[in-house]
Amino acid sequence: MTRKEFLQLLQQNQQLQQQVQQQQQTIESLSKKVSALESRNAQTTGNPSPQTAASTRPEEQPLPDTTSSSTFHFGKLDIGGEGGVAFFKSPPSGQFPHSTFRIDEARLFLDAPIWGDIYFYSELDLAQRETTSLALNVGELYLDFESISKLWGNEEMLNARAGRFYIPFGEEYQYRFAIDNPLISHSVSDIWGTDDGVEIYGKLGPAHYAVAVQNGGEVTSQSLQGDKSVSGRIGADPTKWLHVSASAMRTGELNVKNGTSAIWFGNGWFHSIGSHSTTSFHANLVEGDAVFRLPSTLIRAAGGYVNYNDNDPLANNNRDIYYYYLEATHDWTHSLYSAVRWSQVLAHKGYTIVGAGNMAEYGFQELTKDYWRLSLGLGYRFSQNMVVKGEYSFNQGSEIDGTFRDEENQFALEAAFKF
Repeated sequence: MTRKEFLQLLQQNQQLQQQVQQQQQTIESLSKKVSALESRNAQTTGNPSPQTAASTRPEEQPLPDTTSSSTFHFGKLDIGGEGGVAFFKSPPSGQFPHSTFRIDEARLFLDAPIWGDIYFYSELDLAQRETTSLALNVGELYLDFESISKLWGNEEMLNARAGRFYIPFGEEYQYRFAIDNPLISHSVSDIWGTDDGVEIYGKLGPAHYAVAVQNGGEVTSQSLQGDKSVSGRIGADPTKWLHVSASAMRTGELNVKNGTSAIWFGNGWFHSIGSHSTTSFHANLVEGDAVFRLPSTLIRAAGGYVNYNDNDPLANNNRDIYYYYLEATHDWTHSLYSAVRWSQVLAHKGYTIVGAGNMAEYGFQELTKDYWRLSLGLGYRFSQNMVVKGEYSFNQGSEIDGTFRDEENQFALEAAFKF
């Protein structure tokens, strides 16, 4: 080989190395963009569940995501949706004494970039289990300020959002939507809610956290008291098969004019049980959650404590409430599964626990000291976007005067979907 040929070969080699480096830089840039898009899809397609694309919101991260998003893209705007159509039947004392076909859930999810790492997100509710109204309501609507901590070299440490969003307490709310819930009913406690406020979330080493300050009362975008609700959750995955978290919340001292708290409990809300002289009430909550991922079986467990009190000058209404649930889902085949959940609320002095009973009677009048539910279900997953399931739930309880609550069992069928 001549010197000239050697130099030509050396030059070609250098050019090739430069091309490889440029290609590697391009690949790395594309990988970062894909990761960012996947992270956005995980946060904003709307399903607060580890089994769907929206489940891995950065502050939650309960379980690894195993599905892909089917969101539609219109320019910068991403649109997704989900829902369920169902049939319910219960005895005379239950919520569906007449055989009822209904739209159980219907939601649209909107997501769009605003500027840099700032995004707009909204969940629009067309129909919900908790109301017979088919009017359009805002579930969530907030601005998400992502990766604030990249200013000091750690993109996952600190993020923030402002607007209306889910109260970061417990974990059942993350998979209570029809497409995510292996059953049709929820636990007796069924703690969840949306409220206006601000939240910070992120990862600190192996742990992920979320802390929020919100109005606390039911009145949307208008607070009737200066005291705010504060809630937070911290969780970790010490092993591949175990996820744990701990949550705490104070509703703040709520003005009776609010009517109820923003957070849902026992198929109702926290509200004053005091006399007409009562002007304020509050509830403090703590909860622990655990998820066990076994071969073909997923087990969820949670237990919590509530302290309720108000300033009724005529009576001492301070009382303790305990609740828990244990749930197991077993995959018999890739598509066929069965699920069972046992849940219970215990309130020795009594509280308004609706359960599967009549809201007017048990949500605001009668006090229940013990209520339990056993839910048995069978489901079939046609795809990630379509599930059909059936369930029978046994519901029983007792009021503080010893009156037995029965005739509240419930049979249900549902087809859940997302797009």
